[in-house]
Amino acid sequence: MNPVSHAQLDWDEQGRPHSRVFDDVYFSDQSGLEETRYVFLEQNRLQARFAALPVGGRLVIGETGFGTGLNFLCAWQLFEQHAVAGARLHFVSVEKYPLSHADLQRALALWPELKPLADQLLAQYVAIHQGFQRLVLDNGRVTLTLLIGDALEQLPQLDAQIDAWFLDGFAPAKNPEMWTAELFAELARLAAPGSTISTFTSTGWVRRLINAAGFKMKRTPGIGHKWEILRGEFLGWPTDTPPPPTLRPWFARPPVFTGQRRALVIGGGLAGCASAASLAARGWHVSLLERRSALAKEASGNPQGVLYLKLSAHGTALSQLIVSGFGHTRRLLEHLHRGIDWDGCGVLQLAFNSKEAERQAQLATAFAPQLLHVLDQDQAQAVAGIGLEHGGLYFPEGGWVHPPALCEWQARHPHIKVLLHHDALDMRKADGQWQAWDGEHLLACAEVVVLAAAAEVKRFAACAALPLKRIRGQITRLPQTPASQALATVVCAEGYVAPARLGEHTLGASFDFKNDDLAPTAAEHASNLALLQEISPDLAQRLDADQQAPEQLEGRAAFRCTSPDYLPIVGPLADHLAFAQAYQVLRKDARQVPDVPCPWLDGVYVNSGHGSRGLITAPLSGELLAAWLDNEPLPLPRSVAEACHPNRFALRELIRGANTTPVTR
Repeated sequence: MNPVSHAQLDWDEQGRPHSRVFDDVYFSDQSGLEETRYVFLEQNRLQARFAALPVGGRLVIGETGFGTGLNFLCAWQLFEQHAVAGARLHFVSVEKYPLSHADLQRALALWPELKPLADQLLAQYVAIHQGFQRLVLDNGRVTLTLLIGDALEQLPQLDAQIDAWFLDGFAPAKNPEMWTAELFAELARLAAPGSTISTFTSTGWVRRLINAAGFKMKRTPGIGHKWEILRGEFLGWPTDTPPPPTLRPWFARPPVFTGQRRALVIGGGLAGCASAASLAARGWHVSLLERRSALAKEASGNPQGVLYLKLSAHGTALSQLIVSGFGHTRRLLEHLHRGIDWDGCGVLQLAFNSKEAERQAQLATAFAPQLLHVLDQDQAQAVAGIGLEHGGLYFPEGGWVHPPALCEWQARHPHIKVLLHHDALDMRKADGQWQAWDGEHLLACAEVVVLAAAAEVKRFAACAALPLKRIRGQITRLPQTPASQALATVVCAEGYVAPARLGEHTLGASFDFKNDDLAPTAAEHASNLALLQEISPDLAQRLDADQQAPEQLEGRAAFRCTSPDYLPIVGPLADHLAFAQAYQVLRKDARQVPDVPCPWLDGVYVNSGHGSRGLITAPLSGELLAAWLDNEPLPLPRSVAEACHPNRFALRELIRGANTTPVTR
């Protein structure tokens, strides 16, 4: 992985930004607004297309070069002016060098008429790091998916159908990498039938390359000092070019849902509330069933959870998910009350042995310092406010969260009906609807069901084969002391301790694979106190840890739910037996890709297996699940979505059968 740095800017006398890397301007020195509206909005006929969208309709715009976000804000403004209330705008843009928050704010201040929208963008423009970053704006009516990194690394991982393309990289002479045949082939792969395209350049070789990719481009009069520009439409994949590889059927999208947009979500923790919120933002009416007396009463019910980023320097699917999920959750938290519901106080992971120090050094070279950087012992102590025996890796945008507050905020949407004391024990299909039953009592029904009840999803036949396992974890609550108020950031080693919330520190958490009893034990309180001693003897002393009687300490235990590969399980579910029959050829040859549609369970989805990372992975998984259901751009690279797909286990089972066939002599 290559760390992504912010754009390096100079500013002219009029306050306009200029790229140092590309020696080029971000927008016209005459009228950036007029140029954007003419070149991109008018040439793509967006006013009429927005006005024609029905309730529940959506238009997807793709862009090369997000820059200052001017094109996005102008498109959003036009959408707001002409689209019906129930329509949605999805904007996908790739950017190698994102502006810092301060630079973006300075650049957008040039356009006072866009300020109401720019303020919304700036409020959510936090934790923008490499890879896919999802921003939800205007109460879910507008979605911005930023692909941070090189265009030819990011676009091949995008799963989307783009209705209109804005080509707005720096000028071809300044930035030729954004105007290549390979990139235009990606635009064609992603183009929806009848997709339109426009760009400020009229360079002949650019026009010929775009035409060769399957578009029909023509020159049209320009604006300002541009004599001509280009606009065109997608005619179809060129017949003389090998088609892009088809998706493997077990990871392809299910048939587009066309029924009534009603859903049941089973489980009122982080995964269930996120799933419900993402669907409700898209116009679905959701019944959220929770068996307890309130939301977030199980693993999502701890007083403080940590935005903990355990990353890999090698760009694994889990690492990509964590970076994208961290950014998404961090932006959601801006809607909550800081200091009570969450605090962005930073997270310090101690380098408590040589192996961990080596791992952290590798991460520091793989990611930008805005996400993480190494601190020596003195620096770590200064940041944490307490004595420490090690330096470590610091995540300045991290912190702690009160998970129930996030769940309750997500479930507050007017399209969500929360049904407490509703313990769904069985799912039945009748009259085209899924019914949730508690014995012989019908609880609720809808066309779609999302199973998000952690390991309890295995009670349903659709999830019975999923390899989920429970891990008991216990946290300890320690009263704040005058001396412990010095703790300024979350500190982690084998466990974690957070700055106090409402007068109490949270300490934990234990891992117990064998205990099925959720009553807190003195032994695990004692174990948590030992973790505290390892994190910081100084803090342990400040909290009078040696004076604490474990049997008198307060805390709670809950079950985490995890999968064998530590990735969550998110997406549409298939019929397990029918899947094995449909793809039994894989038992003989794992390289086969049979042309057989996946036997989906119509309208059944799962969001589970988040382990101890639910705060980071569950909210974005709600967006992923909604994207599967609504046939919209995925919020994660295709390879990451496949790595989280429920079918991965059935697929591995078949392939293992191919590798374990007995040898006959």
